[in-house]
Amino acid sequence: MEDRLNDIINGLHQKSVTKQAIYRNTLGTFNKLKEISQDLVDDLTDRITKQDANVIIEYRNVNEHEFHIKFSGDLLVFVMHSNIITFPDDYEIMRNDYIEEDFRRRFFGHIMAYNFMADTIKYNRLDDPGYLVGRMLVNIENHFCIEGVKQLDLPYDEITNIAKNKLSDRILRVVVESAMVAAVNNDLMGQDISDIERITLKQKLENTHLTKPRKLGFQISPELTH
Repeated sequence: MEDRLNDIINGLHQKSVTKQAIYRNTLGTFNKLKEISQDLVDDLTDRITKQDANVIIEYRNVNEHEFHIKFSGDLLVFVMHSNIITFPDDYEIMRNDYIEEDFRRRFFGHIMAYNFMADTIKYNRLDDPGYLVGRMLVNIENHFCIEGVKQLDLPYDEITNIAKNKLSDRILRVVVESAMVAAVNNDLMGQDISDIERITLKQKLENTHLTKPRKLGFQISPELTH
């Protein structure tokens, strides 16, 4: 019985230490993403205002685990999840010699980027959807991989090979830039006329059924991890 208790204690300790280290790595990555995003917004603002002062790009820090980049009618929402995750053994990333060599590599912090219409937040339209652009997984050794949409158009091996890929300022900037390009190219589609031909007065007063254009969304790539 004592041996079992020791095994439980040791297992909990190892997992706790591992997850705390991964959380710190992920938070450090997220903070660096914030810095890089602010610099990118400043660079773009300097260049765009010379061409058209009406085009506004904004960075907003929401809290420790969220920040926004607003540009034109788009809003990128970057969110760091506070929990550490793992995946089933048959998930592609888990079928990797690098992962199998060390149980600590089975756990990941994760950062998501979602594309919303900027007016969704401005007018608090709670039913409007946001679309996942990509998810970054970060491990205990600051290795990473990115899962997400094909529209990110990032070098396949450079973002998916977690055994080789270590985080850097360069790759984080490329990720933010690519997410912005994907959002810009995610077109806004109007509704079918039949969807808006009849409304109630309540819907009109609450503005719940007036024309609601939708983003096309993204084509999610299959498991992009080797």
